[in-house]
Amino acid sequence: MEGGVAYENGLNFKATELTLGLPGSGETEGQGGVRNNNKRPMPTPETNEEESQAQAQIVGWPPIRSYRKNSLQASGMYVKVSMDGAPYLRKIDLKVYRDYPELLKALEAMFKFAAGVYSEREGYKGSEYVPTYEDKDGDWMLVGDVPWDMFMSSCKRLRIMKGSEARGLGCGV
Repeated sequence: MEGGVAYENGLNFKATELTLGLPGSGETEGQGGVRNNNKRPMPTPETNEEESQAQAQIVGWPPIRSYRKNSLQASGMYVKVSMDGAPYLRKIDLKVYRDYPELLKALEAMFKFAAGVYSEREGYKGSEYVPTYEDKDGDWMLVGDVPWDMFMSSCKRLRIMKGSEARGLGCGV
């Protein structure tokens, strides 16, 4: 035995021994059977709070997608808006609008269409396009069918359909 390493016929078997562990972890047994590792130490209470926050931001970088998603959810209630025949989608914040007329006015300006006036008995009668939304259950309904607060809590996305496709969603459509 030379220097604490067992040699047999001039070969160092300890250096080529297979061990259980993650590859590249660099863990080797030191003196006394204690494992050494190359991991970063946990921040101690003595470290500066600003330093630990900066270190926390660096770890796992770049978290761009999750960061952007969380920041969008925190600031508003964003839903996708599509229109039949339009080659693009939009995303709007429903919390910006106070009621249906304000939302419809914004959608009409955004997509350059006229929805007409909604009535509970006839829906959007006489309009070429009809604003609809998908609720939490996956059902498509006419925008205006339920009270505004219920709409705000259940709307997953908006779709401005051609009136011919919206048959059966409302009473008179």
